[in-house]
Amino acid sequence: MTLPGLTDYHEAWELQRRVHADVVAGDRPDTLIVVEHPDVYTAGRRTHRDERPADGTPVVDVDRGGKITWHGPGQQVVYPILRLAEPVDVVAYVRALEEAVMQVCAGVGLETIRVEGRTGVWLAADAERRERKVCAIGVRTAKGVTMHGIALNCCPDLSRFERIVPCGISDADVTSLTIETGRTVTLDDVSGTLVDALVRRLGPLRAASADRPAGLAAPAPTTSLSSAS
Repeated sequence: MTLPGLTDYHEAWELQRRVHADVVAGDRPDTLIVVEHPDVYTAGRRTHRDERPADGTPVVDVDRGGKITWHGPGQQVVYPILRLAEPVDVVAYVRALEEAVMQVCAGVGLETIRVEGRTGVWLAADAERRERKVCAIGVRTAKGVTMHGIALNCCPDLSRFERIVPCGISDADVTSLTIETGRTVTLDDVSGTLVDALVRRLGPLRAASADRPAGLAAPAPTTSLSSAS
């Protein structure tokens, strides 16, 4: 499901919880929630006090892994809510998320990398710049069903990250598709491709059921992984 406009983080988080409960109960198919938030800082369970905004800017504490990050206009956020096959392999799930984003980045002409020991999608360091994260990932799995997800920087105001230590990483920078390509890359430019890539990459990790195979055929035109709205 794609939420139009800017969606308050608390509203989206409550929607995640409702969809998660439905998927756990078997009352809803696996679903991607595609959203753009207004300005908000969210802190995962491992966030330290000194990584939060020094000026007292409000922070939403959430039940995902990882540390503090920013969400806001110009950033494409996707929350996959899906049941993983047993035995649940969270590392493989995160790698699949990264692969989907890396495919999208390649589509706009960017070569991205993984960084050992760090999640997310990165641009390699060069003679003038440090490693730069273009997509943050923070997830949670409860009762075999995923929550939270990815935040891909398309064309956001990156100065918002200056108030925090993004993801607890002080020796690297944050970047965007727009900065790296030298042209404006909007959410509309990548959202469809990103959803398609996620459907393909996540398909093999999904739990099988009597009416839902573990793998997927061609991506459906909706953001439900089972082709249902």
